[in-house]
Amino acid sequence: MKYIGTISLSLLLALSANAAPPAGDTIRITQLGLQPGSRINATPFVNEAVKRCREKPGSVLYFPEGRYDFWPQHAVERDYHESNTTDINPKRLAVFFEGIDGITLDGGGSEFIMHDRIQPVTLDNCSNAVLKNFTVDWDVPLMGQGEVAGIGADYFDLRIDPAKYPYILENGKLVFVGEGWKSPVTRMMELDVYTGVIQNGDRALGSKWNEYRATEPVPGVVRIRREGGFRRYPKVGNILALRHSERDHAGIFINESRNVTLSDITIHHTAGLGILCQYTENLDFDNVDVVPNKAKGRYFSGHDDGIHAMGCKGRIRVNDCEWQYLMDDPINIHGTCVRIIEVLSPTEVKCRFMESMSVGLRWAVPGDRVGFIDNKTMCTEEENAARSFTRLNEREFILETEKPFSCTIQAGMALENLTWTPDVEIRNCRFLSNRARGLLISTPGKVVVENNFFASSGSAILIAGDANYWYESGAVRDLLIRGNRFDASCLTSEYQFTEAVISILPEIPEPDPSRPFHRNIRIEDNHFCSADYPILFATSVNGLTFSGNTIERSYDFRPWHPRKAGITVDACLNVRISDNKFVGEVLGRTVSIENMHKREVKIAPGSPYKVVWNKEAARPKLQK
Repeated sequence: MKYIGTISLSLLLALSANAAPPAGDTIRITQLGLQPGSRINATPFVNEAVKRCREKPGSVLYFPEGRYDFWPQHAVERDYHESNTTDINPKRLAVFFEGIDGITLDGGGSEFIMHDRIQPVTLDNCSNAVLKNFTVDWDVPLMGQGEVAGIGADYFDLRIDPAKYPYILENGKLVFVGEGWKSPVTRMMELDVYTGVIQNGDRALGSKWNEYRATEPVPGVVRIRREGGFRRYPKVGNILALRHSERDHAGIFINESRNVTLSDITIHHTAGLGILCQYTENLDFDNVDVVPNKAKGRYFSGHDDGIHAMGCKGRIRVNDCEWQYLMDDPINIHGTCVRIIEVLSPTEVKCRFMESMSVGLRWAVPGDRVGFIDNKTMCTEEENAARSFTRLNEREFILETEKPFSCTIQAGMALENLTWTPDVEIRNCRFLSNRARGLLISTPGKVVVENNFFASSGSAILIAGDANYWYESGAVRDLLIRGNRFDASCLTSEYQFTEAVISILPEIPEPDPSRPFHRNIRIEDNHFCSADYPILFATSVNGLTFSGNTIERSYDFRPWHPRKAGITVDACLNVRISDNKFVGEVLGRTVSIENMHKREVKIAPGSPYKVVWNKEAARPKLQK
């Protein structure tokens, strides 16, 4: 009580002594009595500062350089349905801007240190906003870490520092504890400390790896034992990131806003997605990194994706950014499909959110264009426009269209929003080793991916889209992948959709070869340094070019992939392969043509690739 009283008294004295600054002025957080490095709860001071910013549009909230600590006490609490996030509400918001035009948050190079489960920065219904010059981290992280200290016939030992990663053993399980929470381990990610590359983690241990029993033979060493052993054991000396807890808060959440710029920001850790943007128009990211805090000896960064954009429109520009040791993908840009569960009238359909982490979304507003999708072929059968959107509950809604749709529209089909789809530019970025893939793109807007470095352990680039499994929508219509370098560490681990370094794999149960899902994809003038066979796998594309690329043999890793063709094209039209060059004894020297006519593939004379025609080859198994 003495501690809380001290905070309240200092805040009251500061408020009485400091009048609000004039319009457009900088509001320094120290004006309100909060000093950097004080280790007291910054949240109530920030709440007052934001109130003053709201009264003075165009204000700058400035933090003099230093450390600022944020606890959930005094935090604004708000229910949000955040895409690809567990719906545990209310969300606890450390810095919360709502309905403000022209706000700038300038951290001045400061560290924002979070405690417990909390969302560091939230922008809701803001326009012309700038976030810059700060670092986000947690004092007690929401993830554990251990070094593999030994291996036995049916166990492996982990050396865990209990001061940095407090834990207990409960009912034979490894459980991490923190500020107001405890959480059992659910997944593991192995890092090779010599190469810096992510190895296969919990999946490699076996499908029933979590049927283990944990003991503590000596303090600080936890033995993970399973009767019958594991499918694969981690290597002694390697680091395991020990994943636990839900993804319940984003690091930075940008919702229903317009013209937002983020620059010179480093996120070391989050409680969920790093930066989540939904229903926002025009986003710019410059020098925004999601990387481990190496000064604290950590080998993990974000809990899940780095930048996740769902249902955005206008422009998304990402420049000079870096991601490393994420538990998922550095960038994922997509929309959300819903399923039609009942046709109510010629202009009304009842729809359902099928993915549990997508429920409750706004989804559409009057005037939005929508597409009716045959979920078996993934073909868009017709388009319409929304007249009204009526929420029935968190999972279901009624969509009324402006004009009658045809009688072929029926329950079981899917809907996608065609208005909230962005153009995307991603340049000069570094996709370093992460648990899953590198860049996921599902948008019909114009997309340029240029001059980036890829070293993700799964596929470097995944171009997907589906209305049956993840329900992440967006058929590609104009994509240029040019001038990038793909490191040999790409495709060194097996994750979902990892068919090649660049994997174009929409989930289509019954593809129609005459109506491909994606179109107009150009892969030009890139450098692939590869230790394995598959460079490109493409399903259901009309207009695919692979030209001017250099493929160089690497011996840094052992080949493991079951695919032996360098390029596989499946159910595609208008494929052109020309002017590519091999350096060294490249492994994948064939083009496999599958489930399509070979006349659809044009290979320039003198090409180093040889053609193999597999008229009816098996497709990758669709999975969730």
